[in-house]
Amino acid sequence: MKSNNFGAALTLAATFSLPVMAAEQPEWHGFIAQGLAQASDSNAINNSGKLSAALTEIGINSRWQLTERVRLAGQVVYLNGGNRYPEGARLDYLFVDLSVIDTFDHQLNLYAGRYKNQHWLFSSTRDVPFTRPSIILPQSVYYDTFRDIAVGSDGIAIKGFLQHDLGELEYNWSYGATSINTEQSQLLLSPQVSGKARQKYVHQASVFWQPAGSQATYGISLLDSEFNYRPGTVEPFSYGEVSIQRVMLNWRYQLENWELAAELMQERLAIDGFYLPGFSRSQSGLGGYLLAKYRFNQGLSFISSLDYLTRDKDDKRGSQLADQGIPAHFGYQQSLMLGLSYDVAANWRLQAEHHWVDGTGRLSPSLVPDLVVNQQRYWQVWALQLMYWF
Repeated sequence: MKSNNFGAALTLAATFSLPVMAAEQPEWHGFIAQGLAQASDSNAINNSGKLSAALTEIGINSRWQLTERVRLAGQVVYLNGGNRYPEGARLDYLFVDLSVIDTFDHQLNLYAGRYKNQHWLFSSTRDVPFTRPSIILPQSVYYDTFRDIAVGSDGIAIKGFLQHDLGELEYNWSYGATSINTEQSQLLLSPQVSGKARQKYVHQASVFWQPAGSQATYGISLLDSEFNYRPGTVEPFSYGEVSIQRVMLNWRYQLENWELAAELMQERLAIDGFYLPGFSRSQSGLGGYLLAKYRFNQGLSFISSLDYLTRDKDDKRGSQLADQGIPAHFGYQQSLMLGLSYDVAANWRLQAEHHWVDGTGRLSPSLVPDLVVNQQRYWQVWALQLMYWF
């Protein structure tokens, strides 16, 4: 399990846990999900391309109302996603939630500890299988290898809602960092790394607006983050620094049976060092997706998405990668997904989906691509998962 210092968060909890009201009993919820997946022409699931049962998600979460204004929330999960993220248990979040403002038209909450990412459409729901729209989310925005870094961070955050005659405004701000273990470093960078990767900080802000009487919500999210890497004693890489800036527009439209969602982003990636001392490169990529979901009667739903990513907007099809001995299909990734979900009983859901993919720009590792396994420009991945929650 990832370990971090939550002393500040627990101190804050104790500070505000005054006898305003008797603490309520904690609410406990959980989920178990198991499935099968296969990606025969890529390392998206495993290196062999064979059928895999590495689609396991087990979690338990709790909310504890300590006082009238203070709540404690946390979640622990066990994941096995093959090459998508490291196998094992981790603490997704553990934070103190302080209600700062609670009036009819304005609510403001302060979070301290390992808070959840509230800035993207599905960032706060991707950690639970039955609350996200698909088993594998659009990789342009929700890159699986980055899952543990993107779900939550250690620091502080605020979340607010403003009601107005013209509509509802939600605003979010957060500042923190997430620890990165060796397995995550190898998935993100290269299996050959043995040193220490560190996220120095991640700074995010977002605003969402729903006009009065409208079924649509419009938003913008901003991200700025820096990382560094200190190499081990014997390895082919050098000290390096990586910075990421992202600007993202999002939109969601919801009716009784229909749901449409889209996010568009531009992301700047700057690398100094790592490959060689003195190495420097900066590029801006583009990405986004359109997702549609339709709910039939009797618990049956259909979902589809179109996903697009180019890692360098000045070289959209990756043709310049040949100068580095890398095939062009590592410069982009685009896909079509079709899927179905069926609620077979109360708290039980069976979900299936198939992805047709062109390009390998979102396969791990990210900085040193796997040229041996990922030789195919076109590949497919399918997944089937049974979920239970309580």
